[in-house]
Amino acid sequence: MSKGGSSEVDRYRFLQTELARLEHAYYVLDQPLVPDAEYDRLYRELLDLEAKHPDWITPDSLSQRVGGAPLKVFDEVWHTVPMLSLNNAFDEAELIAFDRRCREGLGLEKVEYACELKFDGLAISLRYEAGVLVRAATRGDGTSGEDVTANVRTIRSIPLRLAGKQLPEVLEVRGEVFMHRDDFERMNKSAAAKGEKEFANPRNAAAGSLRQLDSKITAKRPLSFYAYGLGALEPSNWLPESHGQLLDHYCELGLPVCHERKVVSSVEGLWEFYQAMGAKRNQLPYEIDGVVYKVNSFKLQNVLGFVSRAPRFAIAHKYPAQEEITTVLGIDVQVGRTGAITPVARLSPVVVGGVTVTNATLHNEDEVRRKDVRVGDTVVVRRAGDVIPEVVSVVLDRRPSNTKPFEIPSRCPICDSHIERLADEAVARCSGGLFCAAQRKQALLHFAHRRAMDIDGLGDKIVDQLVDLNLVRTPADLYRLGFSALANLDRMGEKSADNLIQAIAQSKSTSLPRFIFGLGIRHVGESTAKDLAKYFGNMHALMDAQTDDLLRVNDVGPVVADSIISFMSETHNREVIEQLLASGIEFQAEERIAGVDLSGKTFVLTGTLPTMSRDQAKALLEAAGAKVAGSVSQKTSYVVAGADAGSKLDKANELGVPVIDEEALMKMLSS
Repeated sequence: MSKGGSSEVDRYRFLQTELARLEHAYYVLDQPLVPDAEYDRLYRELLDLEAKHPDWITPDSLSQRVGGAPLKVFDEVWHTVPMLSLNNAFDEAELIAFDRRCREGLGLEKVEYACELKFDGLAISLRYEAGVLVRAATRGDGTSGEDVTANVRTIRSIPLRLAGKQLPEVLEVRGEVFMHRDDFERMNKSAAAKGEKEFANPRNAAAGSLRQLDSKITAKRPLSFYAYGLGALEPSNWLPESHGQLLDHYCELGLPVCHERKVVSSVEGLWEFYQAMGAKRNQLPYEIDGVVYKVNSFKLQNVLGFVSRAPRFAIAHKYPAQEEITTVLGIDVQVGRTGAITPVARLSPVVVGGVTVTNATLHNEDEVRRKDVRVGDTVVVRRAGDVIPEVVSVVLDRRPSNTKPFEIPSRCPICDSHIERLADEAVARCSGGLFCAAQRKQALLHFAHRRAMDIDGLGDKIVDQLVDLNLVRTPADLYRLGFSALANLDRMGEKSADNLIQAIAQSKSTSLPRFIFGLGIRHVGESTAKDLAKYFGNMHALMDAQTDDLLRVNDVGPVVADSIISFMSETHNREVIEQLLASGIEFQAEERIAGVDLSGKTFVLTGTLPTMSRDQAKALLEAAGAKVAGSVSQKTSYVVAGADAGSKLDKANELGVPVIDEEALMKMLSS
């Protein structure tokens, strides 16, 4: 090794060792340790040092080969035509330079290019002889790979025999094995339900699935394949004139080819394709990390030829990394509009997907524990499109020795109420629903809902102003609002202010079920609110109820009972309820239809009724003592069906539940 600064020599040796370690984990073990962007940075640093000191390059330098060595458990396959990787472009300047090199190398003013996607999966070579699949091999180190024929045969998108009659004697199809996003999510959910290990990403899942020793396991994995290239070919005159035509031929042979491809004739066309695919990247059913440009003409490709490890006629244009690596500076919790507690990692600033990220969601307590994210950890952060950045995983071999597991706090950081987690929920919640500042807007809107206190005119924009100006902190403050305070709000004239004052006053005359529902107690809907009102008869009895009392109420189980107890045990909530009652709220007795008793009957409403809304029909039925449910079951007494009735009507016919129309319903209510 020639002279160079000792720091440069040491850095070069470190890069060789570190990149070899990362490649082994990525290609051989299928367990990536860092995001692709981190690997790319280290690799480009290695290339820069070798460009500065070319005599440092040796045959075993990482820049002189592709991928990693094949696993010993698979038979080795030597590629007749090497499976080389592509050089990368990361910005518009590098793209322009690629086009210039192609034009100058060919002596042309314009070059026609084939544009396609760069899939995030595992490269594979399929060898067909006389149209029959005889062998499949991974890329390996580019010269030799692993024989995965038995596993590839289980991938249904790969034909075992090609279609057509004029088939070449030998055709090696190069392409990518990958996994669709929805297939990946379903597989991981199934694994989690069984207590099995989940995959970090679709690429890792595809690679791990394809390289199973037992092909029966591979057969159960939802793998897919797209063809995009060519290896060995006999006879050579079968080859069409261009890459675009080759992919068209592949389609005719029954090989799957991605339809997101285009032939362009200028660098402007390359840039337009890059931007168009980038705009729809997050809506694609599979993951990509860039696009690929190839000189379309095979004749011109041969003129340009190859450098040591990549073709001169092709390049991969990568998108800004959607995954990056950074450090966790702290972990806080955010309180959502419904009281949901979300752990948030505070990060050392890092650019992900072209945006500087300083915070990333950890979703919930279970996710924090499953990923074991701790303050001080080095983590992989992912950001896709407008999705909130999230911590994907921890780089465990970089964890400091003094870290401690994270614990959800026991009290709300906003209002100091207790944080509790119900048995059937993944999310912990603040129990100060009527008092917590983070929940004010949601609590007020729910309280004013037409099926709760029915305060007409109190919508999102008014509530936003009332809370932002600190005019209303709890629902009880609504009944202390003055005319001048409302009239001074944006877009609120005197007439509108007067109407809202009247609506608030009118809401004081309500029913106990509406009031209970309006409190926004978790799991207490309209039906449960009616059952609670009917059983306890007054608000104070419900406030002081114990678990055993609640469990005696119709359709109230342990989860609902725990939620009510948690809500009522919070001092702040009880104070707001007392203030509401003191403001003059009066509970009117529920109206009943004289002479009609449908107690014990359960009705389901579906479709559009001729003369009344479903809400009106529901009110009439409940006034007759009936229960109105949202779904059809064996316990349903009648289904009331109107026009355009859907699946509920089908379910009723399937179960043999009596179906009546509005006319029959009115006769029943008037009998």
